[in-house]
Amino acid sequence: MKIGTPKETFAGERRVAMTPDSATALQKLGHDCVIETGAGTEAGFADADYAAAGVEVVKTAAALWKAADVVAKVRVPDDAEMKRLRDGQTLISFFSPVADEAKMEAAAKKGATVIAMEMIPRISRAQKMDALSSMANIAGYRAVIEAGNNFGRFFTGQITAAGKVPPAKVLVVGAGVAGLAAIGTSTSLGAITYAFDVRPEVAEQVESMGAEFVYLDFEEEQTDGAATGGYASVSSPEFREAQLAKFRELAPEVDIVITTALIPNREAPELWTEDMVAAMKPGSVVVDLAAEKGGNCKLTVMDEKIVTENGVTIIGYTDFPSRMATQASSLYATNIRHLMTDLTPEKDGAINHDMEDDVIRGATITHEKAVTFPPPPPKVAAIAAAPKKEAPKELTPEEKRAKETAEFKAQTRNQVTLLGIGGALVLGIGLIPGMPASFMQHFIVFVLSVFIGFQVIWNVAHSLHTPLMAVTNAISSIIILGALIQVGSSSLLITLLGALGIFMASVNIFGGFLVTRRMLAMFQKS
Repeated sequence: MKIGTPKETFAGERRVAMTPDSATALQKLGHDCVIETGAGTEAGFADADYAAAGVEVVKTAAALWKAADVVAKVRVPDDAEMKRLRDGQTLISFFSPVADEAKMEAAAKKGATVIAMEMIPRISRAQKMDALSSMANIAGYRAVIEAGNNFGRFFTGQITAAGKVPPAKVLVVGAGVAGLAAIGTSTSLGAITYAFDVRPEVAEQVESMGAEFVYLDFEEEQTDGAATGGYASVSSPEFREAQLAKFRELAPEVDIVITTALIPNREAPELWTEDMVAAMKPGSVVVDLAAEKGGNCKLTVMDEKIVTENGVTIIGYTDFPSRMATQASSLYATNIRHLMTDLTPEKDGAINHDMEDDVIRGATITHEKAVTFPPPPPKVAAIAAAPKKEAPKELTPEEKRAKETAEFKAQTRNQVTLLGIGGALVLGIGLIPGMPASFMQHFIVFVLSVFIGFQVIWNVAHSLHTPLMAVTNAISSIIILGALIQVGSSSLLITLLGALGIFMASVNIFGGFLVTRRMLAMFQKS
């Protein structure tokens, strides 16, 4: 089949749904690739790059839509593109099925199959196709860069000859994919980063990235994000009031606020109110990643940057991924390539649209002249909920004593058996004709040493090391003890070997402590 990518018609959109690299991978699945001339220019991919990758370059969008069996694009198709959609054709793009219900029904009436990339289920198996996460990752990173571009000071603190510069304080509201990307970028730039999310289970992720999680003095049972497709659940009014009170407390302290709270197909919740903006210091910056759905900040203006009367800059851009078109196109094209891999299981260029597959079914909104949206809920609750284990039966004192006695007897029986086997082997070696008595004396000492050494090594506590490190250090310690005994020998060779043994074992022991120290430092907050 032919997979085609047209030039995006949405004003200001610079991304493209196919890159030369993704086209190469698609051709390995048995597909032919076609692209409209100039489609990748603004993302940094020239027509010559596509031609070198074996992609057919056509001059017009009409020619592309006519030639392609599968059309992959970024934005929702406009009216002209919807007219070009035909029976049996597959369209892969962001589609907004709730907002564009008329277009969805029109596509179904034409007999086209539409796969909405924002409807890819957020389950582990589908992470490689999750375009929302790919774009959110870029948006979170870019939000910090935009904030830095509009912030008049350093992110990191500095001590210079001209004086001391305090680090910037950044608050990230929402610790989803975009929020975590913003946290990682902010901390790497040296800012003091705070993060808030209604899901307390993300606190560990936030703190592992070097940020401080903002806790509320409020207890409310939260729905596990896994059961809601990875998104935060709607909180109670009491929780919301406690949340806003905490934000009002933080507003005068923070320099940059990045809000990321948004659930697809819903209006963005208002989290940063007008009085909070008024409480911020002049020169502060608010970046609202939910501007497309009304914004988390009360004063956000969609697709604009404004400055309030008290000098706070509020950024409401909705094209953050497009502002990094090369990277965004590479990630999005990879998402589509992975989706096509699932749609082409035999790698023969023939699409198998399996509606029994959870991922394909979840993302498909029209198929075989029928609207298939909304999809059935993702089957994650059954996976997330672990089966309850039965409590172990409590034993009576008599049963406990009987169990301990049986275990002791079994252990004793095993030890006696091993000792018997060992004694028989030693006796067998001693009965070998011509075996010198001095050898047997040394051999018995060796066997006893191995036995005692084994007991010593395996009983070493590994509280400061991993178990493997503890065992190797214990072995090295025994080597040092043996070498110290032999280093005073009258033989020069034995003395040199003893000294070498002490040196090598010492390197191993001190190296073990250094490695352990570095491992522990990974879990310490700087």
